[in-house]
Amino acid sequence: MNTFTQPLAEYSELARLWESIDRNKLPVRVTGCTDSQKAHLIAAAGERRTRRLIVTDNEIKARELAADLQIYDKNVLFYPSKDIIFYSADVHGDAIVRERLRCIKKLTANEPVTIVAAFSAGMDKIMPLEELEKYVIHIDPDDTIDPETLAARLVAIGYERMPMAENPGEFAIRGGIIDVFPLAEEAPYRIELWGDEVDSIRVYDPSSQRSIENAGAFDIFPAVETVLSDEELAEGLSKIEAEAKKYTQTLRKNMKTEEAARAVKTVATFRENLEYMKGKASLESYIDFFTDKTVSFFEFFKGGDSLIFLDEPARVAETAGAVDEEFEMSMQGRLEGGYILPGQVNAFYDSGKVFAGLAGSPVIMLSTMEYKFSQIPVRFTMGVTVRSVSSYNSDFELLVKDLSSWKKKGYRVILLTASKSRAMRLSQDLREYELNAFFSEDENRYVQEGEIEVVSGAISRGFEYPLLKFAIVCESDIFGKQKKKPHRQKLYEGTRIPDFTKLESGDYVVHENYGVGIYRGIEKIEVDHVIKDYIKIEYAGGGTLYVLATAMDAVQKYSGPEGKVPKVNKLDSTEWKNTKTKVRGAVRDIADSLVRLYATRQARSGHQFDKDTVWQKEFEETFPFEETDDQLKAIEDTKRDMESKKIMDRLICGDVGYGKTEIAIRAAFKAVQDGMQVAFLVPTTILAQQHYNTFIQRMKDF
Repeated sequence: MNTFTQPLAEYSELARLWESIDRNKLPVRVTGCTDSQKAHLIAAAGERRTRRLIVTDNEIKARELAADLQIYDKNVLFYPSKDIIFYSADVHGDAIVRERLRCIKKLTANEPVTIVAAFSAGMDKIMPLEELEKYVIHIDPDDTIDPETLAARLVAIGYERMPMAENPGEFAIRGGIIDVFPLAEEAPYRIELWGDEVDSIRVYDPSSQRSIENAGAFDIFPAVETVLSDEELAEGLSKIEAEAKKYTQTLRKNMKTEEAARAVKTVATFRENLEYMKGKASLESYIDFFTDKTVSFFEFFKGGDSLIFLDEPARVAETAGAVDEEFEMSMQGRLEGGYILPGQVNAFYDSGKVFAGLAGSPVIMLSTMEYKFSQIPVRFTMGVTVRSVSSYNSDFELLVKDLSSWKKKGYRVILLTASKSRAMRLSQDLREYELNAFFSEDENRYVQEGEIEVVSGAISRGFEYPLLKFAIVCESDIFGKQKKKPHRQKLYEGTRIPDFTKLESGDYVVHENYGVGIYRGIEKIEVDHVIKDYIKIEYAGGGTLYVLATAMDAVQKYSGPEGKVPKVNKLDSTEWKNTKTKVRGAVRDIADSLVRLYATRQARSGHQFDKDTVWQKEFEETFPFEETDDQLKAIEDTKRDMESKKIMDRLICGDVGYGKTEIAIRAAFKAVQDGMQVAFLVPTTILAQQHYNTFIQRMKDF
């Protein structure tokens, strides 16, 4: 056990629970819990097993619980639910699938993991682990590989072949180089072949395409949750078409010709998607036609090394019942309307079946109060004595008073702060009040009676075990602020590609060689017996220009003063060339003046600010939101300018709400720390008042 969970080992009221887990005498029920304390109890109990699953009634609660767990457990993952009511969408984004497959991959690897999910995540039908494992592709440095055979296998398990593998779920083959970006990984792999033998395996940066480090053997996990053989796909499609034929005949007999036509069209669309998208096609709504080897995600935790926690079971049962009813009504309406086939009605498990599966699993049910819940019979019920910590609302004297009282009673106290520097400062401040406070980064140091250990971390709310004389107080209890989510540095940065599908017919565009024209859509044109997509641009005088879709880098959307209609150029005139010549001359004049200006600036020195102070770090750590990567880079660049001798000249651009003000506030704080005054200019009085309020709020503690 670590610093946080060790005191619970001494809790006599929980001795029976520990024994039940060790002897697998489950399910049991624990009452008297508080919301944030549940994560603490889960972490302590979960140390006895390798696989841990926490089930809540909704996804918002699941994400909050996952966030609280991260201070105690470094192996926490969130398993998102698919939308049960709108499950039949033909195309799904990879984001949800990627999160789910990361969890499944951890389970197949038998690695320690804690997964948090809403109950609805266990209602959809997925493949058993052993079935998915059949399709995992193992790449070893000693392998021999046929690129096209590997390509076919990758397509079958949901990967998309691209010119370059820049995003998760993509692969690319260029001669003897094979790039694969596994969906469940943070970075892609590059396999270089010598003939058909693997010469090297490296991790690379997808944005620059440069290698980062050498790698050894790795696994390519499927990029979809349902992987089927060609035979299973063909057999399932035959079943779908046979049932569609039978069902449409029934609809027509009942004079529902429109519904019958809709059913035929729906099945035809699905068949086209399946043939075109292969492994990427969404099979969820037709799963029963293709295989009977399906399970609930919760069944992965039936083994002896697993532990399932059910948060507020009565609330879970109530929510699940509502989902059952809503799903049944939705399916009935879709079936009558010809949107689905009869065989799709049971594409998801009902809550009764899911609860029945949990009844045979190692379950611990946690709740605040006693409740009526009969779906899972328990061996015994026990209670814990816990209470929430008071909110101090930035009253430091009140906090010191409570800590002094706890010290006299022999309490062990852990204080959580947003950052290491803040924790160190708080421990120093508390020692001035003759409190035995200290900062520690040792996760295995046990706090002693009368001690206050200050640690960097965050939970939603503090709590106290009166019988244990143990309390955890978090920063939101002290200052009344929401916890700040830790910034997660990405291992790669994707390249943003302009999306010309957002152009509408009639929009003005500019071709770098022909000038301003009007976009008239995309047309397919056959050239040399090959059909390709071309962008159609209309010019003055009836001229039309067709631009190959792959040459779109020469075209931009027109951007000019709002409401002003640009003049459309002619294809056969010199007007655009003359315009470019004039602009080129004007740009040259501006460039000349800028060169002179910057030569003068470079010859002079500006004020060189000192490095960040402790206060600067603490001030930045009180920012209540997670910084974006671009925002962090802009802050870093701004500070670098200020700390250099050059005269500062930096422009920061960004849409509304993207954090420009915070960059300015941090720069202003840094300037004031160096004894300078700051003027902050904005275009309107209202905006000035808003920014003034923001500055006051951010700097009130300093």
